[in-house]
Amino acid sequence: MKRAALFCILSLLAGSIVSCTDKTGETTDVTVLSSPGDVLQMTFALDGEGRPYYSLDRGDTKVLLPSGLGFELRGAVKAQGLEYDGDKILKPDEVPPYMFNDGFKVVDVSTSSFDQTWSPVWGEESSIRNNYNELLVCLKHTSDDKLMNIRFRLYDDGLGFRYEFPGNQSLVHFVIKEELSEFNCAQDNKVWWIPGDYDTQEYQYATSTLTGISKVFKAHTNQYNSSTTMYSTTGIQTSVQMKTPEGLYVNIHEAALVDYPCMHLLCDGTRIRSWLTPDAQGWKGRLETPCNTPWRTVQVAASAEEQLASRLVLNLNEPCAYDDVSWIHPVKYMGVWWEMIAGAGSWSYTDASSIHLDSFDYASAVPHGHHSANNANVRKYIDFAAANGFDALLIEGWDIGWEEWANCNKDYVFDFVTPYPDFDIAALNEYAHTKGIRLVMHHETSSSVRNYERHMEAAYSLMNKYGYDAVKSGYVGDILPFGEYHYGQWMINHYLYAVTQAAKHHIMVNAHEAVRPTGLCRTYPNLIGNESARGTEYQAFGGNDPEHVTILPFTRLNGGPMDFTPGIFEQNLKDWCGNDSHVNATIANQLALYVTMYSPLQMAADTPEHYAPFMDAFQFIKDVAVDWNQTRYIAAEPGDYLIIARQPRQETLSGSAREFSQGRDTWFLGGVTDENEREFDVALDFLGEGDYEAVIYADAPDAHYKTNPQAYTITSKTVSAAGTIHIDMVPGGGVAISFRKI
Repeated sequence: MKRAALFCILSLLAGSIVSCTDKTGETTDVTVLSSPGDVLQMTFALDGEGRPYYSLDRGDTKVLLPSGLGFELRGAVKAQGLEYDGDKILKPDEVPPYMFNDGFKVVDVSTSSFDQTWSPVWGEESSIRNNYNELLVCLKHTSDDKLMNIRFRLYDDGLGFRYEFPGNQSLVHFVIKEELSEFNCAQDNKVWWIPGDYDTQEYQYATSTLTGISKVFKAHTNQYNSSTTMYSTTGIQTSVQMKTPEGLYVNIHEAALVDYPCMHLLCDGTRIRSWLTPDAQGWKGRLETPCNTPWRTVQVAASAEEQLASRLVLNLNEPCAYDDVSWIHPVKYMGVWWEMIAGAGSWSYTDASSIHLDSFDYASAVPHGHHSANNANVRKYIDFAAANGFDALLIEGWDIGWEEWANCNKDYVFDFVTPYPDFDIAALNEYAHTKGIRLVMHHETSSSVRNYERHMEAAYSLMNKYGYDAVKSGYVGDILPFGEYHYGQWMINHYLYAVTQAAKHHIMVNAHEAVRPTGLCRTYPNLIGNESARGTEYQAFGGNDPEHVTILPFTRLNGGPMDFTPGIFEQNLKDWCGNDSHVNATIANQLALYVTMYSPLQMAADTPEHYAPFMDAFQFIKDVAVDWNQTRYIAAEPGDYLIIARQPRQETLSGSAREFSQGRDTWFLGGVTDENEREFDVALDFLGEGDYEAVIYADAPDAHYKTNPQAYTITSKTVSAAGTIHIDMVPGGGVAISFRKI
């Protein structure tokens, strides 16, 4: 049966229900839901075999053709005359499935509408409108009366749907073999993607058509990571950005990922379906009713700028879970970090190859002399951060155990409370506080999750003792217990557990190597940052292509901010520390990232020595805010260029950013380009009334990300909302502009 034949051509109000006849002659209920502004239309139906489907249109343009819904669950097995629900010895392909995607009948349909404006604790704007029409379809499995509901929320900028399993029914405990949600694209869309991987998103992006993914897949998989598990040559990850031949921008992702495995995608030509991360036994979810899945999201925009402005993923998350959020605040920080990443220093204290924390005597051990987190070096960073109006300093490599971190896959590597002999935690903390600087804790778990949870309470309590209010956690390496993946259900639960436990101690969390965000920062705003993508550190591991930073805002940042760690001014790593890698960006490009790569947690990632010769350019990093009242997306095309303007929230400005503002209206603009030079005339109609001083940090005419990355110009001029500014960006370059009302 052709699925397209199941749907009537309808022009109905939101939630209209009609009867249609499919090709078998059987009657099926069809429901059409329109978005609040009648921009999008979604259709739901059952076919003659009771299989649920949906489709999505934008006006007369088909976005998704009829796409299947449902699950394949673990079924019962007979062995030696006994029935049992699977066994840990049996693999998923040895257990007969229970198909939960057909044999349904509709028992109830209801519609509703919602329109509310809410204020995030921090964000790209100070208020967000949440406006949708909702359709709830209640289904019953005709063979055994098991119940499943599907809830659809349709916005003008996209669709969200999730599965809900009511309580008080025969389906209680169940195991998912696979979720069968489909996204059947109407066209062979252009797509920006990274390989599907159960353990990492640290890839550069590929660009192809949907049908061309398998042809170029291998060329985009040879990227080093400490833990990687790919599953198919047509597997990709969300958030995935597409562009239709008609010029629509379509993005597939998920929202509110809680107690469920991360969703990847499997592409069969233009038909895409969900592909969940398995557990150590190969199963893809263990649930107990009542429960629901995360939201599956399909954003649809008429332009790249509209796609960037979509807040659908945030809107599909629950409101803030905390009554008191006064302890959560934006952070501009520096770090004892880049020198270790680049190879000029070390996290470890000794050259020992085997460490037992309960018996190794660090006091009598011979240090190798390259340990970066030493008292003198940390004081130097504190002094520089304080002199330049920063809020905090991250220090990596402060605690014992790093000698075994990289390669041992050992359960007990760190205790998260004991410093190395050359790191005086009490004295350094006191020194930092006298300078107005907070220290940011670092917890590298080495992916030994049981060990981290074993020590978590003591580690957070130590932070409270010394006044740390933020922690960077890390999950480098294969997950322990063995067989689990970074993006499986077990780890999804751990990441949220760490965030909620930290909240009890009023601690903000910046998790690296964790699952990519799905908007949970709305509900748990102390989740102030994530890595979960290929960040600046890869500029020291072979470099990132310039187009990378023009794609990430459409993909990785769709679910929440990224701790991208920008601000590298010394691109020639070989002359500095013998590293053959080169930072593929101009200084102006690095400045622009503070605007284009949104995060309430922004790092000036280079060393004080590298900033010293360029303090006039460093001024932009000092002045720029990290929390915003409103954002304007001026020009964008994924893989090509990006120009964004943002107005700070005055009430959250701190340090040098507050000094720059002095209570006046300010705006900041950032623009980045790929390997091609570009020029734009930018209208300044986002400015308020009156005149503004514009300070323009631009690429010099002879700048180039490979050959002359440190060449820039700084000019100032008086501008107003009625005018324009001409922007030139060299290959791998950018522009950064501060506007302050005169």
